[in-house]
Amino acid sequence: MEEKRFQKRDEGFVCRKCGRAVPPNGVTSRDHCPSCLHSIHVDLFPGDRKNPCGGLLVPVSAAPHPKKGFQIFYRCEKCGKTHVNKAALTGTEPDDMNEIIRLTAKPMEE
Repeated sequence: MEEKRFQKRDEGFVCRKCGRAVPPNGVTSRDHCPSCLHSIHVDLFPGDRKNPCGGLLVPVSAAPHPKKGFQIFYRCEKCGKTHVNKAALTGTEPDDMNEIIRLTAKPMEE
């Protein structure tokens, strides 16, 4: 039987980068800190928590998307893989828009 590609996981956590206690989003799955925007490389597919890497996903750029609001582009400090995620602009403690705007000025690195 084939696994679902997306599993909803709206859990609170403590940010490994800034130490902030991050509550669940309440609207969609929370997977990054709304303050510093960092995340952890734990998913192979969204929400599955099956990636053994566990590296820190560093936000390197952001860009507006016509249907998804803003997207945040990440690079894993441990394995170097890139990842993209939709910014959380609604719900409990939306992402820091100033941080997102700051990232839009940075081009995606190769």
